[in-house]
Amino acid sequence: MGIPAGAGRLLGSGRTADVYALDDGDDHGGLDDHSGPGGGAWVLRRYRDGYGDAPAEAAVMEYVRGHGYPVPRVRAAADARPRTDLVMERLYGPTVVEALAAGQLTAGEAGLALSRLLRDLHAIPARRSTDPAVRVLHLDLHPENVLLTSAGPMVIDWANTDEGPPGRDWSMSAVIVAQVAVDDDPRAPLAEEMLSALLADCPDPALLTGPDGGLGWATGQRAANPTMSPREVELLGEAGVLIRRLLD
Repeated sequence: MGIPAGAGRLLGSGRTADVYALDDGDDHGGLDDHSGPGGGAWVLRRYRDGYGDAPAEAAVMEYVRGHGYPVPRVRAAADARPRTDLVMERLYGPTVVEALAAGQLTAGEAGLALSRLLRDLHAIPARRSTDPAVRVLHLDLHPENVLLTSAGPMVIDWANTDEGPPGRDWSMSAVIVAQVAVDDDPRAPLAEEMLSALLADCPDPALLTGPDGGLGWATGQRAANPTMSPREVELLGEAGVLIRRLLD
């Protein structure tokens, strides 16, 4: 699949998608022209290998943004646009991981920032469900998916978003950070400190480890994720033990 007219250089690549700069002078295949706060700069996020549902992801992003949650603006796409393509506002600033490495914030501050973002997200009513216990979930909220912009933290990469009990979101974030904390990785001590701060601010440990807690669910989802390496899957058991220890 070729890059549409107006696409510029590759800005970054993740496990399932590539992000390209876009030429602001192009109409981007019939996309509505809403100016972003950065002066109209936009990026194309293109999923690979059949991943992604850009229209569904955009709908959730616009919904939570309408409730004041910090996400980039998205552009509505023409019907003919591939479902793999999401055009959104270009953000400027380091990820939480990059800010940690640069000494711009501590691991404890990073963990607290993740906690606050989870709390704020779960204060928003579900978009589809009428069950008051159900909330919008990000399900991939970790330090590389939070950008520290001049307007404050912004949450990106909503590909896994769903609705459900908040404990699943808390658990998924905890498991992702814990996998780094238990690995043979120079960042492990910082990851454990971040995880400790995240869990200390969790409103109720039962969200993760109670009878209806999300820890088992999140561990199973990670184990079944085809983008996980064998080593990452191997670390899940130890990650769960660390999470339970920190919650005790």
